[in-house]
Amino acid sequence: MATRGLHDAALATRISFSRGFETWLRVHQLSLAFTSYRTGTLFLVGAHPEGSIWVDRQAFDQAMGLCWRTGRLYLGTRHQLWRLDNRLRPGELGDRLFDQVLVARNAQTIGDVGIRELGVDAHGRVVFVSSRYSCLCRHHPTHSFEPLWKPGFISGIAAEDRCRLNGLATLDGSPRYATALGASDRGWRDLPQPSGILVDVTSDAVIADGLALPHSPRLSGGCLYLLESGRGRILRIDPANGERHFVAACPGFLRGLAIHAGYAVVTISRPRLDDPRGAEIAEALRMRGEEPWCGVLIVNLATGETVEWIALDGAITELFDVAVLPGVRCPMAIGPESARIHDTISFEPIPRQAVGAGV
Repeated sequence: MATRGLHDAALATRISFSRGFETWLRVHQLSLAFTSYRTGTLFLVGAHPEGSIWVDRQAFDQAMGLCWRTGRLYLGTRHQLWRLDNRLRPGELGDRLFDQVLVARNAQTIGDVGIRELGVDAHGRVVFVSSRYSCLCRHHPTHSFEPLWKPGFISGIAAEDRCRLNGLATLDGSPRYATALGASDRGWRDLPQPSGILVDVTSDAVIADGLALPHSPRLSGGCLYLLESGRGRILRIDPANGERHFVAACPGFLRGLAIHAGYAVVTISRPRLDDPRGAEIAEALRMRGEEPWCGVLIVNLATGETVEWIALDGAITELFDVAVLPGVRCPMAIGPESARIHDTISFEPIPRQAVGAGV
């Protein structure tokens, strides 16, 4: 399959795209954001007005969970929760090309709480998973976080990563489902595998267990999806009885899922062979006759077919999360390490009636 690529000299990583990827972005009128935590990178990918694919890369320390709300991107990192805001007014373009210029405007320093996936509640407050403290949390203006919920089998909130809580699905602005690697109050690493669980946050009921490293539950069109990373599979789960339905197999370690218009957008990583969990998925892929790789897949949920893809080959071997940016054609970002951040200044104009009226 023919690809279009670019070379990232700094990270010695080649990024290539399936032949129809640019067309898919234009047809669906969207762009993508995805993260790599080991290299601390936020990627934005869109359709360039001149007919190519635009890739923007910004440095954030251990970039992980993402959440998009119109004109605003939330990003969890090693010890901070970032908010990137679009600086453009309606009808403006950045550098005469970009329809969103996302500027790193706020960073809440929360400490290394093991922040994973993010959501936004009905009141616009950020909700996130803390794997280190085994709970769902809400942004707090003074403290590192405000605990919202912990699984019933967790006896107390402590910095012990007892169950590796990792995934969050929201419904109507409220946390609804969560995933963890095991139902343990003493430590998930010693559990026999597979021991992963899907939990209903509202009832504290374990809907499904025995999952192989579950991640990224998502609700879409009345259906509940998640990634069974230990087997390289996308599953659909019936919340009423926990019944599992196979959707698709993917060539890598899955972690990070977004759903748009009947398509799953999912990140895959090369397994770490020095980790037993990585060795397990590598063996599963070998049995399927597949070679693992790193990238982003666009999967048709109705057929399980991978219709488009992004491939990363080189220094970047893992990706963490992905978000769809509907209605955004070609975004760029100005991160805290960017040379442009020092001169990126904007302000609200003084209301006409206030001019000359004093303060």
